[in-house]
Amino acid sequence: QVQLVESGGGLVLPGGSLRLSCAASGTIISINDMGWYRQAPGKERELVASFSRGGAINYGESVKGRFTISSDSAKTMVYLQMDSLKPDDTAVYLCHATGLMGLLSSRPFVSWGQGTQVTVSS
Repeated sequence: QVQLVESGGGLVLPGGSLRLSCAASGTIISINDMGWYRQAPGKERELVASFSRGGAINYGESVKGRFTISSDSAKTMVYLQMDSLKPDDTAVYLCHATGLMGLLSSRPFVSWGQGTQVTVSS
């Protein structure tokens, strides 16, 4: 089983910054993609930012130029630097990863973290 644990959420003023972290653990063989989604009340879950195994980085349109995703070399830690935050960024931010896991044999996995609340309000 692959576990994802997020941290770093909180309450911030409009225009402020936050940095989220996601730690992956378990019998991970390889990670195909890893990143962040968010879900606000009454809205669908949407992509914020993600890495793919080929190295491509994808950002949601609403966060381009304001958010930056980064990771360690093993991609067991993924970070989301959020700048110029707006009230519309208020949501639960969830870490997501897919890849291969196992010890004696490999199998694909899809994992989600529990989420961390980000609230942007004055």
